[in-house]
Amino acid sequence: MTENSNPLDRASLLANVAEMYYIEGKDQSVIADEIGVSRSMVSRMLTDARNRGIVEIRIHRPIQTERTLGEQLKNLFNLQSVLVISRRTYDDHQRLLADLGRAGASLLLPLLEPKKIVGLAWGTSISATVDAIEISYSVPVKVVQLIGAFGARTQEYDGHALVQRFAEKVGGEAYFINAPYLCQTPEIAKAFIDTPGIRETIELGKQVDIALLGIGTTELQYSSYYLSGYVQVEELQRLHDAGAVGDIAGNHFDINGVFVKDDFLQRQITIQSEDLLRIPYRICVAGGPGKVNAIIGALRTGVVNMLVTDSITASNILSTLNQTNLKEV
Repeated sequence: MTENSNPLDRASLLANVAEMYYIEGKDQSVIADEIGVSRSMVSRMLTDARNRGIVEIRIHRPIQTERTLGEQLKNLFNLQSVLVISRRTYDDHQRLLADLGRAGASLLLPLLEPKKIVGLAWGTSISATVDAIEISYSVPVKVVQLIGAFGARTQEYDGHALVQRFAEKVGGEAYFINAPYLCQTPEIAKAFIDTPGIRETIELGKQVDIALLGIGTTELQYSSYYLSGYVQVEELQRLHDAGAVGDIAGNHFDINGVFVKDDFLQRQITIQSEDLLRIPYRICVAGGPGKVNAIIGALRTGVVNMLVTDSITASNILSTLNQTNLKEV
């Protein structure tokens, strides 16, 4: 066997060499003898195979968690389960999201059963969780979009795109809300909601068994609504002035877990807080800078009963609560 200038033959040769090395476990010198090239040439061919995408290497690093922090949060807020991933710094945001996503997927996958209804909100943490899902069999679930679309600028973590990706991964059936998340007036929002196709998905959202949710913040520099360009600074400031510290699927709440009912909510096309509370499994995946007060408020709403966060955020949550308790004594 020798190298060939034909691109297809070259790709096949690289694939054969990669299989011998990575799957069959043959030494590079043995491969060199078999195909009639030098050992150094085999090494270069393996590098070429990786560069071309013929070989993809994935490292499945075990999720490192902080059990004590998790138990403290679980007991404090009477949660079903908590996963706190270990973190020393926030230097690598993409790595943080990936680890949160893997932890979120580890909570979600055992709950998936045929005929279950799974609801998805939107956001980067949910996107990371969907990315982390690895399943070798089909689970015929219904996958429901819980919040309207955000548009082209946020396709990767928009609700519509997430539902599509999730359904494809698990072999489920997707149900979409083909309407914008935020309308100009409550009347326009109501008109969309009353449309038969949209109404069907919204009603199905009220029957969800498992919800995968994120926790947003009203802190400007960390707000996905603002950073995505979907909500203007004046609107976010108005929510902040009304006491909102965060939101779950567009339902804003204050630090005490009281939902903020205002014009902004009436202009949204999203699942309502009372419907969220009826869902048996409500997994919230959130962490990183700017999320401490938002997560505290979210936990106090009662909507969250399964939480995934990071150790820095968890420690800051407990510290904030301790300082608040000391002030109240």
